[in-house]
Amino acid sequence: MNHDSSSDGHHSGCGGYTRRQMLRACGMGIGGLALHELLADGQSVAAAVAENGLTRNSLDQNGPLAPREPHFPARAKHVIHLFMNGGPSQVDTFDPKPALEKFAGKTAPGGNLKTERPTGAVMPSPFKFRPYGESGIEVSELFAKTAESIDEIAVIRSMRADVPNHEPSLMLMNTGESRLVRPSMGSWLTYGLGTENQNLPAFIAMCPGGYPIKETQNWQAGFLPGVYQGTYVDSSQTRIDRLIEHVTNDGLSRSDQREQLDLLAALNRVHQEPREHDPRLESRIQSFELAYRMQSEAAEAFDVSREPQHILDLYGPGTQARQILIARRLVERGVRYVQVWHGAGQPWDNHDDLEARHRALAGECDQAIGALLKDLKQRGLLKDTLVIWGGEFGRTPVVEMPKEGSNQGKMNGRDHNHHGFSMWMAGGGVRGGYVHGATDELGFRAEENRVHVHDLHATILKLMGFDHKRLTFPYAGRDFRLTDVHGNVIEELIA
Repeated sequence: MNHDSSSDGHHSGCGGYTRRQMLRACGMGIGGLALHELLADGQSVAAAVAENGLTRNSLDQNGPLAPREPHFPARAKHVIHLFMNGGPSQVDTFDPKPALEKFAGKTAPGGNLKTERPTGAVMPSPFKFRPYGESGIEVSELFAKTAESIDEIAVIRSMRADVPNHEPSLMLMNTGESRLVRPSMGSWLTYGLGTENQNLPAFIAMCPGGYPIKETQNWQAGFLPGVYQGTYVDSSQTRIDRLIEHVTNDGLSRSDQREQLDLLAALNRVHQEPREHDPRLESRIQSFELAYRMQSEAAEAFDVSREPQHILDLYGPGTQARQILIARRLVERGVRYVQVWHGAGQPWDNHDDLEARHRALAGECDQAIGALLKDLKQRGLLKDTLVIWGGEFGRTPVVEMPKEGSNQGKMNGRDHNHHGFSMWMAGGGVRGGYVHGATDELGFRAEENRVHVHDLHATILKLMGFDHKRLTFPYAGRDFRLTDVHGNVIEELIA
C-alpha cells in the first residue's frame, strides 16, 4: 500500500477522508499514543548491528530475536544462571579454610576488613569439607550432590565485587553497573544471539514466590529495545496462567485472538509503511505474536509431569527441583538465557542462624543442581550449556556482632563480604575439575588471581562467542557494553 502524503493533513470534519484515511485516523489515533512511546526509546537495532558487524540473518523476516552468529565460534549456546540471592558463605560451601578452627573465637590476624555491619571474632565453619572426583577439589557437605560432578566444574575462589550492599552488588552482577540503569547480561546475550525458539521468550527469569531485591531491574533491558528484557516467571506456581501473567485470554477463543492480532498487525503495518523500517516497532509486533504462540508451547515446556519418573526422582521434590528441571526443559527447547533465583527477597542473607539456614537452603537445591549437571551431560546438552552458580557476594569468616533490628541479638551469623567470595561455572567450554584463585588464610579477601565481576562477564561473553569490547550498543552519544570500560577474559577458566 502506498502512502498518500495528503493523508497526514488536518481536516475539520470527516467528509474529506478517504476510507483508507478514515481507518488510519480512527485505528491509529489511540494506538499512536502507545506507539509514540514505543518508538521513542533507544537507537535502532539495525544501527547497532552496523556498528558491531554482527551477522543478523533473517532479521527482517523474523524480527530482532532471529538467531544470529556471534563474533567467533562459541563454546556455549545457552546459559542457566543459578542465582543464590542474598550471598552464600564461601567458607561454608566451596572455599575450605582450616585456619578458621585455629583462630576460632579470636581476633583475625591483621584485623577485620570493613563490611556493612560490625563484626567480631573468627567463626569456624560448622560444615565438613571433603575432596570429590578425580580432581580432588574439596566441597562442603552442604553441596555433596553438586560435588559429584566437580570434575565438570571450575570453582572460582577469588571473586570480588565493589561494595558490601545487596542492591548495588545485585546490579553489578546482573548488569555490570552498580548505580545506573543498564541492560542485564541476559539482555545483552539475547541482543547478540537472538533465540533458537520463536515460540518461547529468549530470556526467562524464574523466582518462586515473588521478586528478589531490585525486582525487575535484575533482568531489565535498559536502553536496549524492550524485546530483550527477561520474562518473569513465578516458579512456585504450577498453572500456566499463574506462571506467566496474561499468557492466556479467557475472554477470547484462539481463533478470535488470531483475528484480533491480524487486525492489530494490519494497523501497525499501516502505521509503519510511511516510515522507514524500524526494528523497534517490528519487535513490538513480534511480541504480540510471541504471546499468542506461547499459549501452546509454554504450557508444554513448563509441565514437568511430562518427564519420566526416574528423572523426577533424580531432581527430587519441591519448588527448587521443579524450577531447575524447568530450566533444563527450556534450554532444551532453545531458550537462550534462563536465570533461576532461589526465592523472593534474599534467602541466603543469613546474618544469624547461619548453620540452620544455610543447611536448609542447600537442602532445597543441592540434589536438583547435581541432577541438572548429570542430566545435561547425559543428554549431550552440557557441552553447549553454560551453568553458573553464585550470589551477589559472599560472607565474612568472622561473626557478625549483635545489632538491634538486624540479627535478633544473636552471634551465629556472618555479614556480607564483597572482598572475596566463590562462584562456579560448568559446561559450555569451561575447564572442569579446576580451582581458580584463592582468598587469604581465613577466606576474607581475594588475593591470588583475583576475578572482578567485570572479568567474569568478559569470560562468559567469550564462551558465548563474543569479544566483550565489541559487543556494544550506541546510546546517549557513546557505545556501551556489558563490561563498560573494564574486564579481562580469564583464559584459565576456558578448556
